Amino acid sequence: MAHDNQNLAIFRGKIKFKNNQQKIWGVFILLSIVTIVEVALGIIKPEVLTHNYLFSLKIINWIFLALTLVKAYYITWDFMHMRDEVKFLRRVVVWTLVFYISYLVYIVLEEGDYIFDVFSQGYIKFNF
Repeated sequence: MAHDNQNLAIFRGKIKFKNNQQKIWGVFILLSIVTIVEVALGIIKPEVLTHNYLFSLKIINWIFLALTLVKAYYITWDFMHMRDEVKFLRRVVVWTLVFYISYLVYIVLEEGDYIFDVFSQGYIKFNF
């Protein structure tokens, strides 16, 4: 019995537990930094990012999408307590959402590009 307690104490000694105050400040700092970057890019609007396109979308919009996904991932990770769950459950929940959101963004961009082409050039690519 004493042997089990010693192993448990050694095991606990290797893990650094954070208290709730440290977790809250960490979440606050990370989400604040990401939000400040988003707001700064929205105010400054660098010409390099607003006049260059990648897959028919401005580069600044891609940056906004990526930062939004980072914030959504971290909110899921922290506020839904995914960090404390078993590894398999974390992966199932988080990666399913990441793939779903990525696919949804692809569909919205593809359909938006098609509708833009129809309105601007007056022709239909796909004849259903």
